[in-house]
Amino acid sequence: MTPADPPSETLRTSSAQTSTIPLAPGSSRSILKEYDFFKVVQDYLDRAAKTIDLQEFVRTILSQPKNELIINFPVKMDNGEVRLFKGYRVQHNNLLGPFKGGMRFHPSVTLDDVKALAAMMTWKCALMRIPYGGGKGGIKFDPHSVSKGELQRITRRFTHALGENIGPEYDIPAPDVGTNSQTMAWMMDTYSNMVGAANKQTVKGVVTGKPVASGGTLGRAKATGQGAVFCIVEWAKEKAFDLEGSTMSVQGFGNVGSHLAVILSRLGVSTVAVGDHSGYLFNPEGFNAHKLQDWVEEHGSIAGYPGGKPITREEFFKQKVDIFAPCALENQIGESEAKWIDCKMVVEGANGPCNPAGEKIVLERGIDIIPDVLANSGGVTVSYYEWVQNKRSESWTEEEVDHKLEKAMTRAYREVADFARQNKVDRRIAAYAIALARIEAVYKEREIFP
Repeated sequence: MTPADPPSETLRTSSAQTSTIPLAPGSSRSILKEYDFFKVVQDYLDRAAKTIDLQEFVRTILSQPKNELIINFPVKMDNGEVRLFKGYRVQHNNLLGPFKGGMRFHPSVTLDDVKALAAMMTWKCALMRIPYGGGKGGIKFDPHSVSKGELQRITRRFTHALGENIGPEYDIPAPDVGTNSQTMAWMMDTYSNMVGAANKQTVKGVVTGKPVASGGTLGRAKATGQGAVFCIVEWAKEKAFDLEGSTMSVQGFGNVGSHLAVILSRLGVSTVAVGDHSGYLFNPEGFNAHKLQDWVEEHGSIAGYPGGKPITREEFFKQKVDIFAPCALENQIGESEAKWIDCKMVVEGANGPCNPAGEKIVLERGIDIIPDVLANSGGVTVSYYEWVQNKRSESWTEEEVDHKLEKAMTRAYREVADFARQNKVDRRIAAYAIALARIEAVYKEREIFP
């Protein structure tokens, strides 16, 4: 199984607050634990709240998730052993619509990280004017350490354990790191077998990111990368920058990073450096993004790809390019990396790739950042289109999906850019502020029950 964007020991975090976590039982490999991601997101919330003078009761409500679920569930492994897994589902806010967010399978999944990601989904949906709230979930394990049969049993058992805590009108999971369309097909099938026979065909929308044949939508696989591309195009127009002949580095060559590179290659952008959990590669002539994408799909990483020269992590970050796209995990750009980076713009394909200290340095150096809450919101936007198609029993063409996504991303980018300029804040705070203002407006109208 190829993860959405692979786990990593070489994609190490940059925080001084670290601890070693094994990737899998019996594995000698390890990664460094992320910083307090939830606190980081809360700090952004507080800064944005001050920018728009958010009412205190709204900030208080949004400061913690509505529901936090922790489920320990048993699974029988291939060797007959019964293993206990820990799963999470955090439902942050559903004022604007059903909870919405990915399912992450990764050994470093923690409750606080899932809380942070769920909160970010609330901001993304509000920013994109999608009738969803924020949610996120995951299971703490390495999906590469189990067989396909075990992976299916883990997924189905967790879905069954969640029970009515998910549903097409209540909480709608989607793929994230370590999961893909196959995972969603298992989840949907499990859920459909938990409802009455008369409702089996009406619950396809319980998850999005499904295979097209099982009710998914054309354009979903590339949606997050495609959405980031639309942001890059708008940035280039704003800066009078010619994308033709420009260069890019991509960290994380899973679903997001690979599609970003492939789509940008059609616009004349050459990817000269790539990295993932297996290491980093450099090709001054530019990689063939399609071939590298196929390689990763077959082999699970960029390791062994013949079209690039191995380089160190530091050399990767120091590579002079026009665009840097972190599309892996959180907290990849700390103070050291922020000083190394040599580019004109950072587009955050991943959630939280810049930590606050790194972000501050990047911005002070005059490098633009298109923040995650905007740049990678194409995924949830097209997930919404998939959900609508399921509800209406419709099937849209890829051109229809792309056209709707372009309009949505372009509008959101311009709103964020205008707000940032008018209020003299960075784009991240602008995106948060716009989202918060929309949520606040609804709380003011509906007020608090009872």
